[in-house]
Amino acid sequence: MLLTVFHETRYHYSQAQRRISQSHRLYPTECNSQRVLSWNVSVQGGEFGEYFYDSAGDRIRTMSLAEPSDAIEIQVNGEIETTCTNGVMQCPRDVISPLAYLRTTPVTAPDEALNELACRSTAAHAENKLDQAHALSHAVREAINYTPGATNPSSSASEALVQGAGVCQDHAHCLISSARLCGIPARYVVGYLHTDANMQSHDSSHAWAELYIENLGWVGFDATNQCCPDERYIRIGSGLDAQAAAPVRGIAHGAGGETMHTRVTIDGNQQ
Repeated sequence: MLLTVFHETRYHYSQAQRRISQSHRLYPTECNSQRVLSWNVSVQGGEFGEYFYDSAGDRIRTMSLAEPSDAIEIQVNGEIETTCTNGVMQCPRDVISPLAYLRTTPVTAPDEALNELACRSTAAHAENKLDQAHALSHAVREAINYTPGATNPSSSASEALVQGAGVCQDHAHCLISSARLCGIPARYVVGYLHTDANMQSHDSSHAWAELYIENLGWVGFDATNQCCPDERYIRIGSGLDAQAAAPVRGIAHGAGGETMHTRVTIDGNQQ
């Protein structure tokens, strides 16, 4: 599939900031499921550093605004060719041990309810980690109804499970937490999705999880849409949780508050 992406992120500050420094993880992963035809990230007045890659193969670039400013606009424009790999993600630059993704974080910390979900959903698949992964993804979606606004960016997996409502971030965090309880390395992935399970256009960035399965490697699971990522998906970056995988991280030097607005459009054509 040929996908065209426009992603705009605007930050507004109540007072002009002396300097703004950011780290951008806004570039498609160099992996088996996608080929970049063109991609550009721009900030008016921004000074960009050289690209570098982290140990998971994610491409990162720093940006700074040295002049005082009360607003910043990041624009991403690109065209990418995608193919379906049944969720199996292979990235030559990914050199970190999968065992590093057995670590927990505050938002993926397990509790009794998550442990019960993990044990119940995998009981019939004790000898097959791939079957366990599919069962966990299904159980998470059954337990947490997709409900925009039910949670916030700092909500934990356990909080979303108790509420029984959340968004893709919560589905990913719960799947990651329950997978780690089963001894399956798991990580959070950010990217784009052309159309959802109901074939409706997706006008925001998206999140899912990747679980490491022996003899297969990293396999993506989108619990929200109950599928493995296919040609509708563009992978951007990963981390232990949503904070670690955030596409934009940074510091604004100055007083006052900050607000953020995003706009995403994705057009697709079958080849």
